[in-house]
Amino acid sequence: MDLLKTLVDKGLRRELPTRDEALAVLATSDDDLLDVVAAAGRVRREWFGRRVKLNYLVNLKSGLCPEDCSYCSQRLGSQAGILKYTWLGAEEASKAAAAGLTGGAKRVCLVASGRGPTDRDVDRVSKTIEAIKADHEDVEVCACLGLLSEGQAERLRAAGADAYNHNLNTSEATYGEITTTHTYADRVETVQRAQGAGLSACSGLIAGMGESDEDLVDVVFSLRELDPDSVPVNFLIPFEGTPLAREWNLTPQRALRILAMVRFVCPDVEVRLAGGREVHLRTLQPLALHLVNSIFLGDYLTSEGQAGQADLEMIADAGFEVEGAGTTTLPAHRADVLPGGCGGHGAAEDAGAPAHACGSGASGGCGPCGGAHAEPEVPAAREAGEARTDLVAVRRRGAGTDVAPNA
Repeated sequence: MDLLKTLVDKGLRRELPTRDEALAVLATSDDDLLDVVAAAGRVRREWFGRRVKLNYLVNLKSGLCPEDCSYCSQRLGSQAGILKYTWLGAEEASKAAAAGLTGGAKRVCLVASGRGPTDRDVDRVSKTIEAIKADHEDVEVCACLGLLSEGQAERLRAAGADAYNHNLNTSEATYGEITTTHTYADRVETVQRAQGAGLSACSGLIAGMGESDEDLVDVVFSLRELDPDSVPVNFLIPFEGTPLAREWNLTPQRALRILAMVRFVCPDVEVRLAGGREVHLRTLQPLALHLVNSIFLGDYLTSEGQAGQADLEMIADAGFEVEGAGTTTLPAHRADVLPGGCGGHGAAEDAGAPAHACGSGASGGCGPCGGAHAEPEVPAAREAGEARTDLVAVRRRGAGTDVAPNA
């Protein structure tokens, strides 16, 4: 297919595809799916080999968010039966992080619900970062706290944060349809604040909210322009009790085409498979490893994910390897390495999390508030595209509970 050859050539040169080329990827047929995956896989291997970076979420403060993001289980007015708790102490958070690091995670993502941190909140998170780094010197720490005020990114950086996550989520043209309590421009400004402070950028999107192909291409092109180091791709988890609970628009094939499009547009950045992978990719998750080079390990913010051991087995069975702590994630031309080996651009060029810190796939900042139950009972046969509510389970273990985490 001439389209795929063109896109591979551009990806190997780090050249931006045209909008029409990106749209054409989303329009390919299921018959061409393996060709699309193979083509995008060539680009992925050029810049990241067969390495898979593992990330682990710690939900520092869950629920009771004043923002109205339609996709989020922690939103204002949410009826989702999620865990609700106030700030974890630094030692408790460090203990929660250790579970993911023991499981092989290289980065810990510290997420808190809310519009944005107060200065006191920044102090809390700074103490948590210091506690984690005292026990795990080489770990990367990404904060995801919502909209940043002037000077807060610098304080997080001084405390030892390596990255900041703040997702754009959807196109600027349709942003007001999913959130009214803050703007798309607010999100962009926070990414830029983090970049200006020298934090490595983490900023991504949510697919499956009823958006058009044009919206998906618009947000990915906007991300390319912002130039984050990491682009999390989340797939909406339609939580009961949220406005988007009836939005089941994705098939595994559609999800793979979206990931391939992101890889072609952002060839040399860390593309992270985030919230909703278990729900929407299901048994095709291993194919996604040919497109992304980063995933979350175990549970998410407010829902349960695939068992951490199953993640590790999937990576090995698919012929990939877990990226070690001593390996810089980004290719050399991007890696003006920050402390912790993030491979960011440094203060002159960098940024990233959601407006309320919970904004990702099912809603999650650095990752999603949602995920899938570890061992669901699945009927023998289902219609393509049928809602899989059986795969959405509220997290009842890990941070904020007395039950051991799934890592």
